[in-house]
Amino acid sequence: MHATEVFGAYAESFEKQTLPHEVLHHAKRAVVDWYAALYSGLSTPPLAQLSTILEEDIGRGSATLPDGRHASARTAALFNGTAAHAAEVDDSFKDAMYHPGAATIAAALAVAQARKRSGSDFLRSVILGYEISTRIGVVLGRAHYKYWHNTGTVGAFGAAAAAGLGFGLSRIQFAHALATVGTFSAGLQQAFRMDSMSKPLHAGRAAEAGVFAADMARHGTTGSLDILDGDAGFGRAMSDGPDWSGVGSTLGEIFNITRLTFKNHIGCGHAFPAIDATLALMAEHHLQASDIRTVSVATYGPALDIACYAQPRTENEARFSIPFVIATAILHGSVRQAAYSSGRLADAEMRAMMARVTAVVDPELDLAFPKQRSARVEIETMDGRRHVWLQKDRKGDPELPLSDRELEGKFRELVAPVIGNREAGDLLARIWSLDSVIAM
Repeated sequence: MHATEVFGAYAESFEKQTLPHEVLHHAKRAVVDWYAALYSGLSTPPLAQLSTILEEDIGRGSATLPDGRHASARTAALFNGTAAHAAEVDDSFKDAMYHPGAATIAAALAVAQARKRSGSDFLRSVILGYEISTRIGVVLGRAHYKYWHNTGTVGAFGAAAAAGLGFGLSRIQFAHALATVGTFSAGLQQAFRMDSMSKPLHAGRAAEAGVFAADMARHGTTGSLDILDGDAGFGRAMSDGPDWSGVGSTLGEIFNITRLTFKNHIGCGHAFPAIDATLALMAEHHLQASDIRTVSVATYGPALDIACYAQPRTENEARFSIPFVIATAILHGSVRQAAYSSGRLADAEMRAMMARVTAVVDPELDLAFPKQRSARVEIETMDGRRHVWLQKDRKGDPELPLSDRELEGKFRELVAPVIGNREAGDLLARIWSLDSVIAM
């Protein structure tokens, strides 16, 4: 069977599979984090522009936007998927170099609302989208990630899988949905190698493409079932011709959704191990900003490729700047929403601290990527002392996970300022009890 057919067969059996409580709980954690990302992204420029562009499409349909307005499933998936990636706080699956939640959950929710699916059905769609797309991302590997933005490319498959289950596709329809969405899959890393608003749209378009492909398959549209593993397929065109033969070997046995990373800082996740290491050194040695002469960061290659701005000029560039986030951690003790306020970038003390930060690739740490995201930070003090910290994993990785309480804290921090404390608490309670929700 082709990879799409392997996934179609699994989707057919997955509908009847009894899911472990742990898996369902991790799916709810993913939804909690997705809503935190969704609401924090609403104030970013692309969302205001997108709302204007979609004006003719909003106000009709059975899916909803965060402000309660109705929309078609495709429009809601596009809008919500974009919002959930816009503030750079969404989840990731590190082995696939991929943010699965933004597109997958946006598509699952849009179809669940449009089809009046239960909360349990919605969770099941989310899980399937994660399980299939993360495995595709793992097979594509680092060769794909060199040029492509996996959240846009791999995310389209996650969205199609989630939407396909929500639409109740048959085994062969499901395979065709994946086959069709493979031809829509896109998103170049160059889109965020200079200041740009395009990056979150990758997630939105992936969510929209997934819903569209699944709906087309529901109405009989067929695709090339060898889209992933064919001679001119996805693997050869957009990676290094990887082996797809084992792509489904652990489906139903290992659930990747239980091994997510939830961001403990705000910004590019590749910079997070360096932030963690810096904060650890500051705490362990009771350092103040005035004590620091230099900060040397050694990490893996893609961290420098993507968090590449040495002298950020805009808020968006600051999110992808190792010197900026390290200086923020030193001067302010955390890298959260306030880090990107308008005054921070122009602050003279901030600029002076950024000038003391350098970053290089460590070959050993680079070799461990993507399974491990590590950084070694050395701080030299004004009196000549040198302190070193190796951060093997990021806080929030499955090896150092956020607790439910910490995840709820992140949710409240990002959601309550937008909808209010009481409403945020009600939404959080609804997510934790999705099993009992009759219709989304």
